[in-house]
Amino acid sequence: MITHQMKLTKVPFEKIKNEQKFIESRLYDEKRQQINIGDRIKFICNDNQAESIITRTKALYRYQSFNDLFSDFPPEYFGGSSKKSLIEEVRKFYPIEEEQQYGVIGIKLELEK
Repeated sequence: MITHQMKLTKVPFEKIKNEQKFIESRLYDEKRQQINIGDRIKFICNDNQAESIITRTKALYRYQSFNDLFSDFPPEYFGGSSKKSLIEEVRKFYPIEEEQQYGVIGIKLELEK
């Protein structure tokens, strides 16, 4: 089993920590292509890098676009209130060109206790 590391801003970090977010959405780039079901992901909070949480990967959902991914699950699973707000949030991090190049992945998480 491998432990991967990813950074998160404070709000999504806290939502995973408080079990209010179950699916993390990312580009399906080279780094995310290495993740397998059962692997651990250590999330580090960007605002306080001394703070981290460990999760286990329960499922992987591959899609061509964030729109498609967000259409198949309730927005609350991603820690959001609507599909529109989720799309707006990912656009802050991922340009549409990269989304088209790599596709996207939804990583279903379970917090390790």
